[in-house]
Amino acid sequence: MAALRRYRTVVSDSALWADFPFRPGDVVLSPPAKCGTTWMQMLCALLIFDKTEFDRPLTEISPWLDATTYDTAATLAALESQEHRRFIKTHTPLDGLPFHEDVTYICVGRDPRDAMLSFENATANIHPDAIPPGGFDPEQPPPPPLDPVDRFWAWADSDLLNDTTSFGVSLANLVNHVRTFWDRRNEPQVALFHYADLKADLPGELRRLARLLSIEISDERVDELVAAATFDRMRGRADELAPGVDHKLWRSNENFFRSGTSGQWRSLLDSAALDRYRSRVAELAPPELVEWLHRP
Repeated sequence: MAALRRYRTVVSDSALWADFPFRPGDVVLSPPAKCGTTWMQMLCALLIFDKTEFDRPLTEISPWLDATTYDTAATLAALESQEHRRFIKTHTPLDGLPFHEDVTYICVGRDPRDAMLSFENATANIHPDAIPPGGFDPEQPPPPPLDPVDRFWAWADSDLLNDTTSFGVSLANLVNHVRTFWDRRNEPQVALFHYADLKADLPGELRRLARLLSIEISDERVDELVAAATFDRMRGRADELAPGVDHKLWRSNENFFRSGTSGQWRSLLDSAALDRYRSRVAELAPPELVEWLHRP
């Protein structure tokens, strides 16, 4: 078996998975940042509990196991105490995760340009009190460019970031993350979803997730559960469903679910910039994956 690749950012470390005792039936949710992680956590919660109201925040039900901003021992103890089928959050690519035949691994892809703009909005929403003294990065890298186009190219042109000098968010990181799932997508316990499909056909995607998790559900129940997973309904329950609410991470929990829209990058990139972007992303992934990531 190949050695696991270690992924480290200023807020996570994939090595923390080493001490996690898996159980048969566990579900590992591993989308790149801002690609629908909370949405997929909500869908799993709806199916596993077969109810729309929960007894504690979603971030406690489905904790981010390898986050260095949490007490790892407490997270492991909380997961050990759970008697329901567990579904655990991570932003670690598949080649950095322990792989078990009786565990399901789920990734959600998204147009990288939308993910980039969503990440910028999330970063701006972080509450100052949630940032450690001196910032997240002890080496204090220079601030990002003020011009949004310059920031876009800094994100697009960066190499794969795999150390503690950044959040680990770049076009190369996102594509690499999805590619680790794409290359194993035909294995029965590996599944790829797409943000655009969740938006276009949420009932159909919930049924697909139910089949993946071997959960039987009627069409009537699908409709009832889907009503609780629309973007507007989740925004209305932001204090329960947003990640990090237990650490008061956001200036506004509701603004975490800012809009969920796609295509805002069109106002940022002209035709020449789009050609440059296409050339860059073609360096990072095979054509089939590029097409899948950028599906309308």
